[in-house]
Amino acid sequence: MSSITGHSAIDELPDGDGRPPLSADQAGTGRLGDRIFGGLATGSGILVIALVTLVAVFLLIQAIPALLANNANFLTSREWVPSGDNPRFGILDLLWGTIVTAVIAMLIAVPLGVAVALFITQYAPSWLSKPAAALVDLLAAVPSIVYGFWGLKVAGQYFQPVADFLSGALGWIPFFKEGISAKSTLAFAGIILAIMILPIVTAISREVFNQVPTAHKEAALALGATKWEMIRTAVIPFGKPGIISAAMLGLGRALGETLAVTTLLSVVSSSDPFSFSIFNGGSTFASKIALGAGEFDSPQKTGAFIAAGLVLFILTFIVNAAARVVIERRKAFSE
Repeated sequence: MSSITGHSAIDELPDGDGRPPLSADQAGTGRLGDRIFGGLATGSGILVIALVTLVAVFLLIQAIPALLANNANFLTSREWVPSGDNPRFGILDLLWGTIVTAVIAMLIAVPLGVAVALFITQYAPSWLSKPAAALVDLLAAVPSIVYGFWGLKVAGQYFQPVADFLSGALGWIPFFKEGISAKSTLAFAGIILAIMILPIVTAISREVFNQVPTAHKEAALALGATKWEMIRTAVIPFGKPGIISAAMLGLGRALGETLAVTTLLSVVSSSDPFSFSIFNGGSTFASKIALGAGEFDSPQKTGAFIAAGLVLFILTFIVNAAARVVIERRKAFSE
């Protein structure tokens, strides 16, 4: 009979739970719709990889001629004269401004975002948690240029006393040396970036904390743990990969933000002495490229700005790759 129906006796044996196993047709693996969906999913994944690869190739092709013609050290020079018979340009100021603003944003947004997510998921009553989550998510809908103008016209004046206090108390440290008007500094740009990436960190952390198994939390409480001890031993360890992912996504946004940073930062001339102070102006990769968009009138100029974009692309890629390594190691350790 098995040879007539096309099924072997093994296929008719029940699984360990007493139910017969699903055949290929019952599972739907041979259906046309499943094949189409699988092909579309595979094609989408290949398309994303191809797009990233093409972007990298484009940046390299456009940047290499400009880098070969550059007569200054690209990594350590502060000059930016990409045209003429003696092109000289470097990214030291851009690299410093990008890293400082992103680090300040992360130092503020990640702890605050995780704390807000813990409040919404663990402490807030049901009638408050949903409105609070929606209110935080609304911050993501505000255009970045609005943040820039708000910081320039409204919030900057309230940051000035803070900057004056820090400069007066910690001015002997190069990072806090007194500089220009507080609303046009790297420090204030980092604070505005922190507000902008706060919804990303909060939303992802909130979703991860909501997935913590109830049994884990109840077990901790049953052993006599307080609310905070339960969160520290059950919720946060479970959500660490999600927190890392949220932080890296927020960092990617901070590194590439353009309009808000361009609106706020006061551009520093390369003839001025280099300063480590966060209360000075500066430029980031994104703001420099945005301000120089009108200068793309020659291959040499265009190549110089594309070379800066290539560095930002590599920096973002390294950050995301490092985050993936950390997450995979944590998964392997937990298993």
